[in-house]
Amino acid sequence: MQERSIFELQESMKSGELTSRQLAESFLERIDSIDKNGPKLNSVIETNPDTLSIASSLDDERRAGKVRSLLHGIPILIKDNIDTHDRMQTTAGSLAMEGNIASQDAFIVKHLRKAGAVILGKTNLSEWANFRGKKSISGWSSRGGLTHNPYALDRSACGSSSGSGAAVAANLSAAAVGTETDGSIICPAQTNGIVGIKPTLGLVSRSGIIPIAHSQDTAGPMARTVADAAILLGAMTGVDKDDSATKLSAKRGLSDYTKFLDANGLKAARIGVARNMAGSDPRIIKIFELCIDVMKQLGAIIVDPANVPNFNKFGKTETDVLHYEFKADLNKYLASANAKVKSMAEVIKFNEENKGRVLQYFGQEHMLIAQETAGLRDKKYREALAKNLLLTRKNGIDAVMKKYKLDAVIVPSGGPSWVMDLVNGDAISWDMESTSPAAVAGYPHITVPAGYVFGLPVGISFFAKAWQETNLIKFAYAFEQATKTRKPPEFLASAKT
Repeated sequence: MQERSIFELQESMKSGELTSRQLAESFLERIDSIDKNGPKLNSVIETNPDTLSIASSLDDERRAGKVRSLLHGIPILIKDNIDTHDRMQTTAGSLAMEGNIASQDAFIVKHLRKAGAVILGKTNLSEWANFRGKKSISGWSSRGGLTHNPYALDRSACGSSSGSGAAVAANLSAAAVGTETDGSIICPAQTNGIVGIKPTLGLVSRSGIIPIAHSQDTAGPMARTVADAAILLGAMTGVDKDDSATKLSAKRGLSDYTKFLDANGLKAARIGVARNMAGSDPRIIKIFELCIDVMKQLGAIIVDPANVPNFNKFGKTETDVLHYEFKADLNKYLASANAKVKSMAEVIKFNEENKGRVLQYFGQEHMLIAQETAGLRDKKYREALAKNLLLTRKNGIDAVMKKYKLDAVIVPSGGPSWVMDLVNGDAISWDMESTSPAAVAGYPHITVPAGYVFGLPVGISFFAKAWQETNLIKFAYAFEQATKTRKPPEFLASAKT
């Protein structure tokens, strides 16, 4: 089943060559042999005990002539900060949340089940989506342990959607769902050599997802191909009465993005090169230049440079906003959750009382700072949020796109993964910036495999103004089909040198 696309899997089930149950069994066996034993990626925190019965019931529907969608019978993994109303827990990787069985599915999970997806299990993540301590370790959680990169097992899978990225790269599921506040879909996708889509804020509901910050949080698809990511995205969209941001998607969101899978999609597209965000690593720049050449050959009009103004002017105020919203949003989630902790204060207390199991590698500074914030009516918060949106929207992405009449902006997604270090935390040495402007603006962003450095994947990013998923999917698909860069991981002990 390795590397087979959702389209291919559907064809196999349609012909009778394969059943959903057989497919699920294959993935469960692979999780057992690769994730839990073998290379021990540790990307899946828990498998769904009802997987096979769900898959069998979907096979019965297919035999009766009912096929719900392209996701019918397709096993996917869900990040462990997304509620599932079944026998699996939702913990954000935290021991403080252990035993939290959701009373209902998150909105996106309801939609995925309705589309016929088989929820195969939950993926590990950076605990609390990488917003607990200042020296955090990407891919580590007190409940799930440390996730490894399948390309080099001593390297990071990045975070916070580390488990989703590593699992999809290793063919442990057909696709997965991640979440992002700033970089948590894009970084693990590019670092694990897959496609990740961070949607426009409001295209995908956040209800039933353990939050950091409502002004930036969103779930999104992670898959081995642009087509698979597009299929998953369409199944996740919809207006949710419990998430007011989704009202804006009523006329903009689509349930099918596959019609934008156009191999000629870059022809006559105006693509801006954000040189000021690309960094100085000659290895990454070389890959980036080759990507630009491919786009030129595909008929794109390259505007170079097309620098994004103010891309690095809001770091402090972004963190301030996240602290304020983390406290407010997490307290709201915990108040109605089935967890033993009912507030951020109780989480902090639990962590301190269990510091030997929870705080042995890094602290909870972000939680401590968030706990001291004064509330969302505080002037400091309101001014910081306004500044962030001004610098990333009107005086940022909007400005460069308007100035050069662009359809999208490109930049390297990141650099090669770093060696994991439980003593000192993450040691990212990249000097480029790809995620923050789009993340803070709430704008869409897609990363696609672009090349390798010593066998470690790196990606290229496309981002644009709000609600431009259709264009980004079109551009990313055209680039992907022309390059076919992705190679399956070899589970090496360390990087090729």
